[in-house]
Amino acid sequence: QVQLVESGGGLVQPGGSLRLSCAASGIIFDISAMGWYRQAPGKQRELVAQITGGSGRSTNYGDSVKGRFTISRDNAKNTVYLQMNNLKPEDTAVYYCKSILYDTWGQGTQVTVSS
Repeated sequence: QVQLVESGGGLVQPGGSLRLSCAASGIIFDISAMGWYRQAPGKQRELVAQITGGSGRSTNYGDSVKGRFTISRDNAKNTVYLQMNNLKPEDTAVYYCKSILYDTWGQGTQVTVSS
C-alpha cells in the first residue's frame, strides 16, 4: 500500500522557519520524483517544489518561494523535506507531498504564518 505521511507543519511568525517532512512507504522511493504542493483556502493547489529521483540533482520551485524554500531528499530514510525560511503570511496553506511516479498524495499538513 502506497502511503505518504507529512509532518512538521504548525504556527510560525512571519520571518520564521519550518521544515516539513514526508515519509514514504509502499513505493520504490529512490526512483520517484517527489513534489510539494500547497493549497490555501479558496485557491487552487499550486506547485511549491519538485525534486527528481535518484540523487535529486534537479529541482524546480514555484516563483513565489524561490530563494526561500529548499527541497531535498534522503533515499535511505524514504523521506523528502521542504525547508521553508523567511515565511510570509501568504505562505499559509495546507502543504501536500506527492509521489510523481506513483501519482499519490499525502494527507497534508497545515502551515500558518501569523503574528
